Amino acid sequence: MPKLSPSDVPEVKLDSGAAAIEASLTRDLRRGLFEKPGTTVVAIVELTAKTYTGHAEDEDKVPQVKVRVTGCEVARTDEDAAALLEAKRAMWRDRQIEGTLDEIGEGPRRPDVHLFDVTATKPTEDELREHRRKVEDQRRSEYVR
Repeated sequence: MPKLSPSDVPEVKLDSGAAAIEASLTRDLRRGLFEKPGTTVVAIVELTAKTYTGHAEDEDKVPQVKVRVTGCEVARTDEDAAALLEAKRAMWRDRQIEGTLDEIGEGPRRPDVHLFDVTATKPTEDELREHRRKVEDQRRSEYVR
């Protein structure tokens, strides 16, 4: 891997693999995006670096890294979207205070604070495991009949 000098700032390119995004969109959300251009959905995404383009010391080329969306959840309710947007605004305020705000986008001070009300109403990991167990038990009992 090439070494970057402290002054090098790599460009970030989005890889074309967007299966995680598609999988997290409900049928209604997909239709809405198609039928109403300009529609916005709010999501939490995980980005994973997949490839990079190095640069030689004598080249005047900007280093690049390609990232892929490897995890995504889209807000399905107005309340979820509002909480995510508030978390985004809180992160932006944090970057502004820390002096790391650049010209790209808005970016919170403790974004998790804004998500607590939303996450408190969502199933826990234990509840999800219990739900999956019940579904599997039901499937098995139907299969045996």
